[in-house]
Amino acid sequence: MKENQHKNGSVNDQEIAWSVASNVLDPEIPCVTIGELGILRDLELQDGKAIVSVSPTYSGCPAVLAIELAIEAALLKAGFKTSINRVLSPPWTTDWISEDGRNKLKDYGIAPPVKASSKMALFGNVEVKCPRCSSQDTEKLSEFGSTACKAQYRCNSCYEPFDYFKCI
Repeated sequence: MKENQHKNGSVNDQEIAWSVASNVLDPEIPCVTIGELGILRDLELQDGKAIVSVSPTYSGCPAVLAIELAIEAALLKAGFKTSINRVLSPPWTTDWISEDGRNKLKDYGIAPPVKASSKMALFGNVEVKCPRCSSQDTEKLSEFGSTACKAQYRCNSCYEPFDYFKCI
């Protein structure tokens, strides 16, 4: 598509731009899209330009720039000029991960987070189910896994190590 095809910003263009942006894969967890993670906050078309608002999973996330560049590249390829706004408030929460996203994490071998709205999830011990065998007999090996937003666990039933996407 050419850039000038999107100058009027029709509803169809809005849907196309949202679909393109929301389907960008997370570079650290390529089984889920930024739409499924809930980090794509908003997208508006103004004078043919897609104004995109994105929140990092946490303020020090090293992937945030890669995600912003991937969104820009995908929208440019679809014919949209793009501007990216990083939104820190309110901060992203794991409660914003969609059910599809949670299922994809589990299928990929990452235990999805429990709901952050649970006080036990934030301040107490949580029961983390093994994403492979669904056993609740698991133990935390390390507060940090393959990325800072994940912890390393091991299942005491199937003996497989796995990441747990920490509740934020």
